[in-house]
Amino acid sequence: MTCPRLFDLTGKVAIVTGSSRGIGLAIAAALAEHGAKVVISSRKQDSCDEVARAINAQHGAKADDPRAIAVAANISSKDDLQRLVDEARKAFGRIDVLVCNAASNPYYGPMAGITDEQFRKILDNNVIANHWLVQMVAPEMLERGEGSIIIVSSIGGLKASPVIGAYNISKAADFQLARNLAAEFGPRQVRVNCIAPGLIRTDFAKALWENPQTLAAVTMHTPMKRIGEPEEIAGAAVFLAAPASTFMTGQAIIVDGGATVGVGL
Repeated sequence: MTCPRLFDLTGKVAIVTGSSRGIGLAIAAALAEHGAKVVISSRKQDSCDEVARAINAQHGAKADDPRAIAVAANISSKDDLQRLVDEARKAFGRIDVLVCNAASNPYYGPMAGITDEQFRKILDNNVIANHWLVQMVAPEMLERGEGSIIIVSSIGGLKASPVIGAYNISKAADFQLARNLAAEFGPRQVRVNCIAPGLIRTDFAKALWENPQTLAAVTMHTPMKRIGEPEEIAGAAVFLAAPASTFMTGQAIIVDGGATVGVGL
């Protein structure tokens, strides 16, 4: 019996949204390190180009055979997302892995103060956009009988918060989106899973970790007594994209330094 190289992604093509910085950048770099060709995407083309150039340079990729390409897309635009998928197929011929990492949180405070526009933006960008992307890439995966879809959720989807409640609601919805899609796609061996990070040192989460009181409150009951770094989320994405996880679907990998376990008295 021959066993596959469990974390070998050679020949695979991955789209990673929100990959010009933070967790998305760390995931894209790790996938490329394990052999995948990656499509870098965020709102600004120049930021995407910079990341793609760096990945290509690191791996000695040639212009006619890149390891990474850059396609800017706003996740709030269905047309942008379709163009992202179309450009990925045009460049690499297929899509094997989709990482829905991009998200937004335009409001920080109690639910009583959020506007309808802000709430809709959170749900549209953090849930509906993921649904759109999945529907765009899933048909080819289902036809081939393999593929991995990874949604970057959050431990916020498992907890309450007086300041990021709407964001947490959207991330709870992502868990259920993955479970439902796992049930639908499972018979064709297409897997859908979530990663649930704790507080990570990214620009996106600055409002939380730059506040000394919030940082102290988070780390006080966290076994590892610190917040995470973007690179510490990337390994979970490699696992979910790779042959190592081919019997795993509908699940959430929590990567939070033990925050959801907590440290009691």
